[in-house]
Amino acid sequence: MVMNNRLINILQLAIGFMVLVVVNQLVDRFPLRFDLTEEKRYSISEASIEVLESLQEPVYVEVFLEGEMPAGFKRLQKAIKETLDQLEYYSGKQVKYSFKDPSIAKSTKGRNEYFRSLMQRGLQPTNLNYTRDGNKTEKLIFPGAIVSYYGRELPVLLLKGNQGATAEEQLNQSIEGIEYELVSAIRNLSTDVKKNVGLVLGHQEPDSLNLAGLTGVLAAKYNVFKIDLPTREKDLSVYDAVILPKPTTTFSDKEKYLLDQYIMQGGKALFFIDALRVNMDSASGEGTYAFPYELGLDDMLFRYGVRVNRNFVQDIFSGEFPVVAGMTGDQPQIRMLPWPFFPNINTFGDHPITKNLDVVQTRFVSTIDTVRADGVEKIPLLMTSQYSMVSATPVKVAFNELQKNLDPKRFTSGSKAVAYLLKGNFTSLYKNRLLPKGMSKAEFVAEGQEAALLVCADGDMIRNEFDLKTGEPLELGLSPYNQQKYANADFVLNALDYMLNENGVITSKSKEIKIRPLDKVQIGEEKLYWQLLNLVLPIVLLLVYGVLRVFWRKRKYANFK
Repeated sequence: MVMNNRLINILQLAIGFMVLVVVNQLVDRFPLRFDLTEEKRYSISEASIEVLESLQEPVYVEVFLEGEMPAGFKRLQKAIKETLDQLEYYSGKQVKYSFKDPSIAKSTKGRNEYFRSLMQRGLQPTNLNYTRDGNKTEKLIFPGAIVSYYGRELPVLLLKGNQGATAEEQLNQSIEGIEYELVSAIRNLSTDVKKNVGLVLGHQEPDSLNLAGLTGVLAAKYNVFKIDLPTREKDLSVYDAVILPKPTTTFSDKEKYLLDQYIMQGGKALFFIDALRVNMDSASGEGTYAFPYELGLDDMLFRYGVRVNRNFVQDIFSGEFPVVAGMTGDQPQIRMLPWPFFPNINTFGDHPITKNLDVVQTRFVSTIDTVRADGVEKIPLLMTSQYSMVSATPVKVAFNELQKNLDPKRFTSGSKAVAYLLKGNFTSLYKNRLLPKGMSKAEFVAEGQEAALLVCADGDMIRNEFDLKTGEPLELGLSPYNQQKYANADFVLNALDYMLNENGVITSKSKEIKIRPLDKVQIGEEKLYWQLLNLVLPIVLLLVYGVLRVFWRKRKYANFK
């Protein structure tokens, strides 16, 4: 009898062990994950999963955010790790990652050399100032990662967000963008075939040096081609997207027809155009006047649903312009003064293109109005601040205005839209009109397929500045005067990413992590209560349980006597 009981116990133990092994194998093969958070912070988009499942080789992610840092950056570090765990899982463990502390070098020389190597690889440092144990601490960190695949690598900046936000909000915006930044880099490295983007030239656009910043950021993700539109005979269908980078002369009817039919065939186009021209060399003293460009695109844009107005928007929240304030010996003294004709755009539409975007720099920007266009959705993307002033043509532009204090009472026009995304089924400009000479009526499309058009009333947004010492072209959006980096490049890349793959990885930017701050007043009032509840109550309950258990055992064994 005893042997039978022992055998049964052994069998039960063996069966239990086998069940555990089988369950463990099933969980390992077919793991179940449940995201119970309100904002689905532990889930990733279907487009991201598709990219991860297509990986043929391992992807290595080196994150350089490790070591001693403030609590906010610890939270960012934790969010990066949680996202990488998700990427590792959905990629079938093809994504491998590690965290490194760049400041761990033993010598100052070694640490500085390592810092330089990271900057050469494309990572941007951030200088932290915080208090630790009552002492002020300064530390240089690299809140980014290097993503490697098949011998190629891309730097990924993981600390992003709007500079106008608080530090906590900016960290939160960075957390919201982790998935997009990492998966975008993985997609760019693992995609064999790049899409084709054409720069439409032939209308006295800025030269190649002025567009070097734009072509540089585009070439990292796309095949970039120059299109000489005046001599073009074929349609533009070979290009996935086309960009008009600040044209200044009139488009012929044939050129407009080529652009129109490209959009009718479902093309994606980005128009960066100026409504007015101004000669800055004549702006000294009493100044000069701005007059309209005659591009000949007004009727086309009107048919598509927008009108670029012939005016300039001035904004109190603006960039600066260098002026000579005086002379020291034979050296001019340069002084930076607010220049309201250069609005710094920090008001955005609710859209993935502009989600958590930093400040965008504009120069001599105009307003855009919408008009009726059936089947076309019009989404405002960039707006000036509420402290704006609109001046209609002819607009006087004078450096003397820089010497005056900006009076907010003059800036009462309210926020104005300066960039729109148009998407839907467009109607051709040439519907019910004669086609340009030589164009085939049999191939003409009057009602278009689903297409997208971005119209920005500032051609200078995609023009880079130059280094003041070397004369070399700077990155797009980088100021040569104060080294501030504007988000012009991010805006262009986000727009292309969305337009070329509307349901793609950029949809992950719609994720929103809510900040749930604690009520500091309530914490102060109820501090003792919660301390007693969390520290004293468990001990009291344990003691009560011990006393009751001893009492119960005494009563139990008293019955046997």
